[in-house]
Amino acid sequence: MSMNDLLSDMIARIKNGQKARLAQVNCRASKLSANVLEVLKNEGYIRDYRMIGEGAKKDIEIDLKYHEGEPVIKEINRVSKPGRRTYESIKDLPKFFNGLGIAILSTSKGVMSDFEARNANVGGEVLCSVF
Repeated sequence: MSMNDLLSDMIARIKNGQKARLAQVNCRASKLSANVLEVLKNEGYIRDYRMIGEGAKKDIEIDLKYHEGEPVIKEINRVSKPGRRTYESIKDLPKFFNGLGIAILSTSKGVMSDFEARNANVGGEVLCSVF
């Protein structure tokens, strides 16, 4: 099966895994997914992730994080989609959930959170928002 949007698939698997209270979920690997997971790990939304397999058929195993039995990620949404890309300059970048949530951006300096993008003074494509 050919899948075009691996990032949306990964987000859906994280949502479904947390609703089912799973400890881990697996999804297809891509560089963009790994970079987004690195930001989620640095911000404390997931425990860890690791690449599984070799060659072209790699998967990513994601360890989900819970606090007192509740998922740490309350809401995760894909903002920029393949049919409708969303780009924001740094001055127009909104704060998600009044600054409690983060936006993950793909910038010219790599994939980073909105806080890091403001510090680096770069805008870019808003990939997803997390709360």
